[in-house]
Amino acid sequence: MEIILLLIYSFFVWLIFFKFKWLPWNFVSQIIVVSLPIFALTAMILVLNVVAPSSSDVRVINYVVQVVPRVSGRVIAVPVEPNRPVRKGDVLFRIDPVPFQQELLALEAKLPELSAKLDSAQAYQRELNEELRSARSTRDALNSRLDLAIRRERQTAELAGTGAGSKFDHEQAQTEAASLRSELTSTSAQMAQVQQKMSAKTRDGQLSEVAQAHAAVEQLKAQIIQSRWQLEQTTVYAPADGVVINLQLREGSYAASIPLTPVMSFVEKEQIVLAMFAQNELANVAPGNEAEIALKTHPNRIIKCAVDSVVWASSTGQLPISGMVPTSGTTPLPLGRIAVRLRPAGRDVDTFIAMGAQGQGAIYTERGKLLHIIRKVILRVGTKLDWLVLKLH
Repeated sequence: MEIILLLIYSFFVWLIFFKFKWLPWNFVSQIIVVSLPIFALTAMILVLNVVAPSSSDVRVINYVVQVVPRVSGRVIAVPVEPNRPVRKGDVLFRIDPVPFQQELLALEAKLPELSAKLDSAQAYQRELNEELRSARSTRDALNSRLDLAIRRERQTAELAGTGAGSKFDHEQAQTEAASLRSELTSTSAQMAQVQQKMSAKTRDGQLSEVAQAHAAVEQLKAQIIQSRWQLEQTTVYAPADGVVINLQLREGSYAASIPLTPVMSFVEKEQIVLAMFAQNELANVAPGNEAEIALKTHPNRIIKCAVDSVVWASSTGQLPISGMVPTSGTTPLPLGRIAVRLRPAGRDVDTFIAMGAQGQGAIYTERGKLLHIIRKVILRVGTKLDWLVLKLH
């Protein structure tokens, strides 16, 4: 653009000073003619960098998921092909499910046995509770009868002593009281035995046998859930729309659930367009501003965008986490640039952009709109140069 402006300026200089000779071509006019475009272009570029900042570092980034199976086993099917579009939920590969099915069936076969043990333990606890309640009722009844027998024994003794009652009645009352004491002792012993059996309880009031059986059942259910989950993980699905690259699986190969050895890389369709700017260029940039990018993968094409957000963070503001005191003053910090996230807009929303594509771009702020046309022309001239393949082989 600068060259075009200089050519236009030179044309008018030629008309004024040489063609029509409206002004004399002397030392003063020569100084003015040479210095005027220098100062004008310098001022224009400085203002342009503020109202319509440009970037020569525009890059396209895609999310990449390293696919690692959650279970290990022999691969029986790989229905996807590398570098072909894949929809979310499509099957990427399958691992032989037979070992996991057998393990699940073995665990499910144990469940009825443990459930029966739990029911038996709970029935035993209910039986002990019933025996304890019965023993307590019998003890309470015997205590009442014993109190009555003791009073009868005392009354018959008083009557026999005064001659108003027979000695036989007194002896019969004594015998009945002794018999009740014996029964009470036996009932208390029986209740003590039941309480001894029920002494081993958990905090929630369950017998240890019931708690152990319940824990065994719950543990088995957890193992069954884990086994079902492992069986489901034998089929791996696409996490999003995208393509598969670096596919290393074949039918018959062994896939291991080791995070450091992914079996394929999945490139998601969702992209991030980042443009890097100097820190003092973004004073007037705000989300929603119009932007344009020109990528080398799309020669002679301008892709319309809008500013999504400014990433107000740079690696120069981060210190390494360590036990050492960070050094300062010995090495100058590199110039930290700020990234601006752009999103394609308008008719270019669905434009295919290759992952890793690079190019240049510009943001048009709300200020200096008359100068935006200059930046747009500069950007369009630059993208036409992307047609040139500068190599000699």
